Amino acid sequence: MKLTKKSHACVRLEKDGRTLVLDPGMFTEEDAVLGADALLVTHEHADHFDEGRLRAALDANPAAEIWTLRSVADKISAAFPGRVHTVGHGDTFTAAGFDVQVHGELHAVIHPDIPRITNVGYLVDGAVFHPGDALTVPDQPVDTLLLPVMAPWNKISEVIDYVREVGPRRAYDIHDALLTDLARPLYDRQIGELGGTDHRRLSSGTSAEV
Repeated sequence: MKLTKKSHACVRLEKDGRTLVLDPGMFTEEDAVLGADALLVTHEHADHFDEGRLRAALDANPAAEIWTLRSVADKISAAFPGRVHTVGHGDTFTAAGFDVQVHGELHAVIHPDIPRITNVGYLVDGAVFHPGDALTVPDQPVDTLLLPVMAPWNKISEVIDYVREVGPRRAYDIHDALLTDLARPLYDRQIGELGGTDHRRLSSGTSAEV
């Protein structure tokens, strides 16, 4: 697969001429969804779910479909009957030729006074795992972990321990719009030295084979 990093938590995966887009949110470039054959959304927060971007993708490609949890599906399914699918933990499906497994149920704790919402992660082709806003550990090996490095709900020690627990062959940063360029070298060094895996960072618009 070809993995292309887009701003914040969004990535594009391409295989056999088809494209899967995950978590296009308000920080994501508007063109990140164009050409998508399928889209996955982990949860309803605006930095992962932008209704306008999803509508643009479905309007541009009448065959495109979305897989997501109910809280997101309820917001958009009426406008696109039969093209928005609700999923939850333990589900498996095929989207645009990609085999997808769903892992996880809840968003990470932001603060005890803030109610937790639902959140799912997606393991694509048994290789690439996007956890959304949670530190979910799939019950099977992960080759490439998309690693949420900076969020209101995490700290670097938790990020490092998460990499250690999942034990991927490599980890690429996502959820990084809140991480300043001044702090990036610190994160790169500490995660790279302590995470126990090949830790990498892609700038928005750049790609890698995974």
